[in-house]
Amino acid sequence: GLYLAVGLVLLFILLLMTFLIRYKKCPSDKILVIYGKTNQGSAKCIQGGAAFVWPFIQDFKYLDLKPMNIDVKLDNAISQEKIRVAIPANFTIAVSSDTSYMNNAAERLLGLESGQIIGLASDVIYGQLRNVIAKMTITEINEDRDKFLAEINNMVQTELNKIGLHLINVNIFYINIY
Repeated sequence: GLYLAVGLVLLFILLLMTFLIRYKKCPSDKILVIYGKTNQGSAKCIQGGAAFVWPFIQDFKYLDLKPMNIDVKLDNAISQEKIRVAIPANFTIAVSSDTSYMNNAAERLLGLESGQIIGLASDVIYGQLRNVIAKMTITEINEDRDKFLAEINNMVQTELNKIGLHLINVNIFYINIY
């Protein structure tokens, strides 16, 4: 009787400790990514909440939601009229907290350092910026700044969504035509 009671108390304490250790809270500036056996595809993403991570079956990592700045110095982009353009700009991006794109981030960015994420996003931004410039005339680029920025926002955001990133802001410093 006594051994059974002590054994049950120890089992209860062990289960309670396991629960406390494996119950993970997620701060508001991160995404908790639970991977392994989940009912939600390759990963379960939680932003600003908490969840129990099953021992042996699941593991977890965090994705940081802090904004990242990318300085872009695009040279030799060619406009629709085959005129060369240089555009220095600054892009602010972050891992998307939109539920429809969080899984993309979990699948493609989990485990990457912020420098690697910036490098990946830079490649996307440079490519899409060249595409926007190639579709527009010099007059459109130079005089209709709102249309130019809207095209950049639309094309860059569409591609960044595929890897789970969100475009926060774009600053075009000047446009150099040569």
